[in-house]
Amino acid sequence: MSLLVHTFVHDADGGYDFLEDPEHGRALAGFESTRTRLWGSEAIRALGARFFPRLDGEDLYVERDEIDDFLAECEAVRPHLDHLAGQGGYDPDYVARRFDNIVAAALRAKAAAGGIVVW
Repeated sequence: MSLLVHTFVHDADGGYDFLEDPEHGRALAGFESTRTRLWGSEAIRALGARFFPRLDGEDLYVERDEIDDFLAECEAVRPHLDHLAGQGGYDPDYVARRFDNIVAAALRAKAAAGGIVVW
């Protein structure tokens, strides 16, 4: 099973209104196993990440007011992607592409005053 990233805004009733996301695999955030072996791993926790580790056990919702903090976390994690890939047993290019999909979704969400969900 695949882990996906989608952007959303809240509708008038506080529900989720999902935005149009790009095609051709750009909504892919990893395999289901990346929840624990990559995004929720001890290696990413050791970097001080607080958003990504939520994926170890639940879906990750990043609300509009958290997007800037999430993007800051992404920039702090980016230099360590090769290390994280090695620790989790993943190809570095695979991890970089999935990470870039997540960041791109967060940037789209910021532009739309929305959030993201990785599920």
